Amino acid sequence: MNQKSKLIVPLDVDNLEAARQLMDMLRGVVGMFKVGHQLFTSVGPRVVEMVHQHGESVFLDLKFHDIPNTVAGAVAAATRPGVRMLNVHASGGQAMMAAAVHSAQEHARCSGIPRPLLLGVTVLTSIAEEELQQTLGSSRALSEQVVYLAQQAQQAGLDGVVASPHEIRSIREACGENFVIVTPGVRPAGSGSQDQKRVMTPAQAVAAGADYLVIGRPIRNAPDPRLAAERILEEMTLGDTRELKADG
Repeated sequence: MNQKSKLIVPLDVDNLEAARQLMDMLRGVVGMFKVGHQLFTSVGPRVVEMVHQHGESVFLDLKFHDIPNTVAGAVAAATRPGVRMLNVHASGGQAMMAAAVHSAQEHARCSGIPRPLLLGVTVLTSIAEEELQQTLGSSRALSEQVVYLAQQAQQAGLDGVVASPHEIRSIREACGENFVIVTPGVRPAGSGSQDQKRVMTPAQAVAAGADYLVIGRPIRNAPDPRLAAERILEEMTLGDTRELKADG
């Protein structure tokens, strides 16, 4: 997989025209566009249709988390438009995740389209160790909780997880090389972390073994988003080089 294919950029804007403009600026240097709560709440499924009309792929980042029947219905609705990826919260439990897998398989088959990659969201990258244990009441260390949720997701039939770059190696050891890891919390060298707590540079995340990197504000808020994305691709290539040297 080349570096461009690994780069996912969120369309975290308020309307279709702003999304189209950002997508046009980044076409050819980005592998996929992420549609999250902000834009989907504003304009609904029209944004998925618009991205597809422009020949691009969609990661539908709505993090479904409800009873199994409700999530199955939501996944069915998300599968039919042909999104490339979608996600659910792994903390929703194995029954919920298994219902999501079954629903995606059935509706993809009936529609004659490929099944989307199904990902489990582990622990949000805005959550730090102290908050996980003291506020959310986890008895596990943060890295242990992420690996536990990744294993639950794999057992339920999901294709991979969304996880901080800091947990990539542990997930690889627990779930194997074919388990997909999508990594937010990536910030180019020299940029601020904003509200993310567990971050790495693009080079570090690629070297650690991430399959996909989700990078939003450092690209979207840059004076020249396309140039920012191109520089991130260069950083990602450095990560591959370091990994090859380590293996050698």
